[in-house]
Amino acid sequence: MFLGQFQHNLDEKGRLMIPARFREALEGGAFITQGFDKCLMVMTESYFMQVYERIEAMNLADPTARLLRRLILANAYPVATDKVGRILVPQNLRAFLGIEIGELTVAGQGGYFEIWTPPAWDEQMALLQDVEANNARFSTLDLSKTESKEEEGE
Repeated sequence: MFLGQFQHNLDEKGRLMIPARFREALEGGAFITQGFDKCLMVMTESYFMQVYERIEAMNLADPTARLLRRLILANAYPVATDKVGRILVPQNLRAFLGIEIGELTVAGQGGYFEIWTPPAWDEQMALLQDVEANNARFSTLDLSKTESKEEEGE
């Protein structure tokens, strides 16, 4: 599972150091693609295949489904860590972020992780500091513990 946030540098060749605790999960293969919020997403191969299967099941006649397909698949590239734990971020994805060299934030998201420029990540963190807004945003999400059928006696 990808958890936590880390600062790492993108070098002049477009290589980004991946946090040590994330590297093992990428050994089975991974994909990088454009994210939804001016970030990049890095997914293990198995997670990416789940996303791909969901996209493939969508109606091609639906214009929104076609846009999502283009967003994710046309910008997806296989990545692998090199001997020192770096991945190569493709040039068009670096251009999307607006960075060629410098510091980036790597943020775990459970089944995948995101790559952000520090100013864009700071904006995300500022949004999450507003307690009242968070109460309104997250009030519809049920994070309470649910009992399994075995615990219920069924």
